[in-house]
Amino acid sequence: MEYFKLSNGVEIPALGFGTWQVKGEDCYKAVTEALRVGYRHIDTAWIYRNEKEVGRAIKDSGIAREDLFITTKCWNDHRGYENTLNAFKESCDNLQVNYLDLYLLHWPKKLDKESWKAIEELYLDGKIRAIGVSNYHQHHLEDLFTSAKIKPMVDQVEYHPKLTQSSLMNFLKKENIQMESWSPLMRGAVMDIPLLQELSNKYQRSISQIVLRWNIQNGVVVIPKSVTPSRIKENFEIFDFVIEHSDMLKIDSLNENIRTGADPDNFDF
Repeated sequence: MEYFKLSNGVEIPALGFGTWQVKGEDCYKAVTEALRVGYRHIDTAWIYRNEKEVGRAIKDSGIAREDLFITTKCWNDHRGYENTLNAFKESCDNLQVNYLDLYLLHWPKKLDKESWKAIEELYLDGKIRAIGVSNYHQHHLEDLFTSAKIKPMVDQVEYHPKLTQSSLMNFLKKENIQMESWSPLMRGAVMDIPLLQELSNKYQRSISQIVLRWNIQNGVVVIPKSVTPSRIKENFEIFDFVIEHSDMLKIDSLNENIRTGADPDNFDF
């Protein structure tokens, strides 16, 4: 496993396991398998409605809490100082933990500054090891900076070969904020990209492995999702090869600013 160091010194595993749209026993089984394979970074969110299953899988794994990196997110309806404190407690109860490794504001919404104040206090109280946001453009972050006492340490955004967000990435690097990638495989659409098929043949790796490795070599934390044991294992096996610099640039050049999810400027769920 490889790690990235956040601005406060906390190390985050470069590869995590995503759980969006995975519910019930399917979620429990998938997280159990991921932990068995070797994942130690699990990403969920209150709105995924699977925190309890994630927590049960973690508890049943027998893995020491300090060896895990657990992320969840504060949903849009829970904004505001008191609401955020309550949402944090509910998520911890669901996950059966007494602290989180990373807590994120899920989308930029009204009352973010009040929510961020609550998250800062939880962080200073030692109940969260690192704090951040999700789906924030540069202007959302700059607005939050006007009142924040502590800058976000992570921005989790959509990032893949067709959406490299180079301007945002440069801004995050300048501000020492770690970029994290959701939907790295474009919901499977990466399989249809000819260049990635060529590189898969060249490196004798699956297209998924090529894309996940590309994320990490670009300094981006990546959280693929799967419920298929063979793919969960395959996605984890990306630390024993390196993509050549020239090929990294070829993948970078695939960008077309295509989103598979919502644009944060227009998202209202």
